[in-house]
Amino acid sequence: MKKSSLIIGRQPLIEAFESGKAIDKIFMYKNINGENIQHIRQLAKDNHVPIQMVPVEKLNSFTRGNHQGVVAIAAVVQYTELQQVIDHIVSKGEHPLFIMLDGVTDVKNIGAIARTAVCCGAQGIIIPDKGVGALNEETMKASAGALEMVHISRVSSLAHAVDTLHLNGISVMGSEMKAAQKVYEMDFKQPCCIIMGSEEKGIQRFLSKAADAHFAIPIAGSFDSYNVSVAAGIILYEAMKQRMAVH
Repeated sequence: MKKSSLIIGRQPLIEAFESGKAIDKIFMYKNINGENIQHIRQLAKDNHVPIQMVPVEKLNSFTRGNHQGVVAIAAVVQYTELQQVIDHIVSKGEHPLFIMLDGVTDVKNIGAIARTAVCCGAQGIIIPDKGVGALNEETMKASAGALEMVHISRVSSLAHAVDTLHLNGISVMGSEMKAAQKVYEMDFKQPCCIIMGSEEKGIQRFLSKAADAHFAIPIAGSFDSYNVSVAAGIILYEAMKQRMAVH
């Protein structure tokens, strides 16, 4: 990890938050207490930044300096609140097209999905603040810079994000292997968000139940599934094809 991506110490972290700097993750000594800790916890909560409690050896592995029990990783992208993204897209007269990532942990897959999203006209990617790969330098490299060209919304609850989408008239569709409908039968011309689950576990049950529709990508033969970034590419290409056909 590049040292330039580290924020070391309590006050530097508070100042980073107050300056609007995006933070990916905070590592905090498991027995920490004292000055500014509650303030840091509140700032992390307000900005949907996960805190991982770790032994001091983990913190010492980041730096030889005085970390005061706190080391954070700065984000390589700027996160935008979901409602702000929706408002911005609608104000431009566009129909929202989002990808929601549920349990996608491989940073190269996330980067590849971001690259495809930009190429196919998707405006936003929604990720949870926990259980997803960090958007670091490796992710940026895999995206070929696309992470800076698409809105990234990090949320504390994917369920609440679905509620926000629904309140804004955005349909939510789940990509699932056993769904009866096929990807080419879906209407992607409407404002919509596509949920992509992990290759191992798929979409979480509560998100599947909250989705308005489900679809599958056909597979020739008996192989089990596509790589998640490849699947996202197939879906987003279908969405782009449909949307281009109406212009």
